[in-house]
Parts: sequence; C-alpha cells; structure tokens
Amino acid sequence: MFVITADQIDSRNDRDRAGEMIAQLTADLGQAFSLPADQTSGDEIQILMPNARSALTTILALHRSGFWSIGLGVGSVRTPLPLATRQATGGAFIAARTAVTRAKKTDARFALNVEASVADAVSPPEPLDADPGARTPERPALGSPTRPAVEQLDAVDVEALLAMLLLLRQRRSIEGWEATDLLEQGLPQVEIAGILGISTAAVSQRVKSALWRVDEAARPALVRLLENLDRATSETDPAA
Repeated sequence: MFVITADQIDSRNDRDRAGEMIAQLTADLGQAFSLPADQTSGDEIQILMPNARSALTTILALHRSGFWSIGLGVGSVRTPLPLATRQATGGAFIAARTAVTRAKKTDARFALNVEASVADAVSPPEPLDADPGARTPERPALGSPTRPAVEQLDAVDVEALLAMLLLLRQRRSIEGWEATDLLEQGLPQVEIAGILGISTAAVSQRVKSALWRVDEAARPALVRLLENLDRATSETDPAA
C-alpha cells in the first residue's frame, strides 16, 4: 500500500491550501484512493491508495502546485480499514511520516521511505564503519560479485530517480506546461498550435524545451519501480 503525507510549505505565512488541494485530487483521482483524502494537523494532507500509478500521479500533482513537501510511504496498512484515512495505521503511515519530515530538507521537496522491516529486507547492508549520518551509503557497482545485476532498486534509488523527474518538471515554463497539458489530452501538435495561437514549429520547440518525451518515458518506469517496492512489502510482511 502507498501512503502520501503532504505538509504545506510555509503555512504560517500562507492561507490554508489543504481543502482546495484535496478537492482537486479527489476530482481527478478520488476513485483510486482506498479512503477519502484527509486533512490532518491543520495544514497536512494524508492519502492512502493501493495503486503505484495513482500514487505517482498524486505526487506529480502535489509537486506541480508548488505548495507541498511530500512524503511517500510504502508498506503494510492495518485492516480492516477505518472510515477515515486519519484513523488508519500501519507501517506505510509511519514510513510516510518519516519521509515528509525528511522531504522538507530536500531540493525536490520529496522523500520516499518503506516501512522498517521491509527496508531491512530490500536494502543492501551498510558497511560496519559507515557514517550513520550519511544520506546514501556507497554501494558496489551493479554486476559486481557483491551486488548482482539482477538486484532490484531499493527505496533510496527510487527516491533519487523520482526526485530527478520532479526537478525536471519544476524547471518547465508556463508555456511549456500549456503545450504539454494539451499533449497529455491526446491532441496533435497542429491542433495545439491552433488553440495556443502559435505555429506548429513553436509547439514543437515548447515540447522539446519541456523535456516532455523524457517525462513521458520516465513515468511508466517509475510506476514499475514503485510496484516492485510494494511487492517487496507484501513478500516480507509477516501477516502475508
């Protein structure tokens, strides 16, 4: 299961944006949520969902708004589910809480954690003399005797790749978003040019500058990586 905990950035100097963000996410993705999205702790949003694709889409929507630090937790959730997300518990919720705290200090305002028991199972062991304060321990190269090429990426790896996508999108211009939003609707560039009142060549340049092809290729790959992490939680869950 996937839990997203999002904390509003600089909420003391801004209005409460949780209600309108929840309304937007519910309209676009509500059917994919296991329970209705909840506002907790005043300016915080909490969302529970079973689907990696929906989790990624929700993260992208929150990040695009520019108002949230986002923590994604992957792990188990206690069942039966309660009526409200804020009443639910489990390893995924604890992981999301840890992640959102760390997200506030990252460039992408995003962090990913798996629940503790799963992290031990899917992460390579740290050297005994490793610095406990280090963010990412150095690992053997893929294909080396101590790290086979078939090893799945762990949460640290997936977080790094997802953060790269978020930072790429963060640099996209308003004009780039105009073009790519219409592309996402399946419109051809000729039609987009007519809607925006620009030439087809200008549309093509906006799409290229927005790195939309990179974005489009990265999302399915990230979904598969998140699915792998979720699958690992099921395989290592003692209750499974």
